[in-house]
Amino acid sequence: MGFTFQNTLNHGPMSYFETPLTISIEPSFVRYYLESEVLCWLFEVQSLKKSRDENILKDEFSRHECGKSCWMEIILREKDAAVWVYRGEGAANLVLAYTGSSPTFIGKVMRVRKAPRNDASAMKMRSPSALTAHEHLLWKDVHDLISSSDNENACQLFVHHVMKPLLGSKYVDAGMLVGVSREFLELVEKNVICQRPAWRVDTAQVDMHRDSVLLMSDHSLFTHGNLRSSPSISVEIKPKCGFLPLSRFISEGTAVKRRITRFQMHQALKLHRGEITLLSEYNPLDLFSGSKERIHKAIKDLFTTPQNNFRVFMNGSLIFGGLGGGGEDTNCCIAKAFEDGLKSVIQAGDGLCTENLVTLVAQALQKSGVLDQLLVVQKLDNVDIEGAIHAYYEITRQQCMVCRELSEEQKKRYTSLHSASLDESLRIVKDYLIAATAKDCSLMICFTPRNERDSGSVCNNIFLESTKQTFDFKVYFIDLDLKRMSKMEEYYELDKKIVSCYEEMIKMDRGRNSQTCKYLKLHTQI
Repeated sequence: MGFTFQNTLNHGPMSYFETPLTISIEPSFVRYYLESEVLCWLFEVQSLKKSRDENILKDEFSRHECGKSCWMEIILREKDAAVWVYRGEGAANLVLAYTGSSPTFIGKVMRVRKAPRNDASAMKMRSPSALTAHEHLLWKDVHDLISSSDNENACQLFVHHVMKPLLGSKYVDAGMLVGVSREFLELVEKNVICQRPAWRVDTAQVDMHRDSVLLMSDHSLFTHGNLRSSPSISVEIKPKCGFLPLSRFISEGTAVKRRITRFQMHQALKLHRGEITLLSEYNPLDLFSGSKERIHKAIKDLFTTPQNNFRVFMNGSLIFGGLGGGGEDTNCCIAKAFEDGLKSVIQAGDGLCTENLVTLVAQALQKSGVLDQLLVVQKLDNVDIEGAIHAYYEITRQQCMVCRELSEEQKKRYTSLHSASLDESLRIVKDYLIAATAKDCSLMICFTPRNERDSGSVCNNIFLESTKQTFDFKVYFIDLDLKRMSKMEEYYELDKKIVSCYEEMIKMDRGRNSQTCKYLKLHTQI
């Protein structure tokens, strides 16, 4: 039986609620806390004066100091693992969705950290110290972050204190940490292994040395206390970097970066490594352009070659794209099955549902303005990795491994970076890492058709002219992971490989085209 707290006040902040407000929370959720303390929290929730959505109130309670402690009092044990099912994964985390009946967890997903499968030393370690000495310097202005006890806590605090203010609090969910036992993690690993892509299984497994996981709202759903019956469809997009760098620190040898997007060049390296089978036509500059036509084209290009950049969920279940981060190129059979799956949400004729979904996504992106804000954060990187790497060596007081390979004349380009103050070097690297997070995050855009009974909804909405339907929608940034300063050299080396592989591919294409021209000329003469 849960505790129930009811507002019967007619004065003070609580009077903003026009009718009595009741919120029921399980005992474990408010363990050790008195009714008076929860009511004190309710007095602070003036931002929710127009909402009586219990799920929203619980989320706000989670972020309050007493709520944070309540979450950490919860320990998920072996018996709890069965109701957490595989949703997908990226390079660093598994994502699990809740399928049980506890009101505390309905509408939630869990991020579980992975560890290298064949790295014995990594698996023996407990969570490493949250931040290195140099990172303490870097994030000295974010007190909670430098005080964090472990990596998981640091990542959650980074999202809350750094990315949320930059991208907008209404679009960012920092999540909450929940305790887990080793037995819970072991059973999760056993339960999901058959659903994971083989190449993911070979490289990583659940990190058994964690004692907490990140719990977040499932932004592929519209929830109202319990899952509502009205269907929802969600599109997850990785926008990638939306501008061409203009940094004066870009060398002549890598000047192609000023003309071709990082995403397009990276495609060549992924093809070379066998990570993809077809080059994507997607150009991030189209998505960030602000042009209705170009945004529409960008989404269609993502649909054609989704890779790990485009996924679609129906009522929280994946219906398009890959679970493990990669998706097949879209052939006729996949497109037909997807089109049929959309018919329960989009009331359009045969062959038109997909096109209408593309229109919905394009309109939501334009109406919300989230891409404009994302681009502002991405552009915090105004020196490129070719500039930031020099600032990194100044902070760490190491010999600059880049300058060591340059001539005296070439070194002059970077003199200002090596003579900058420590504070300036810290700013450059911090801005680069924040921008790197913004360039690698995802957007989750969720739609649900509005019914007549939803006339009082406060959600953003779009009217789809072709189907005469109104859709409520919400947009959230996800995967806002803290980028580690210790990887700066790795980022620099990857940048060089991307440029080198792209230029090699262009040379090969020119050679093939030249041979084709000779062949056609010869056979035309014959």
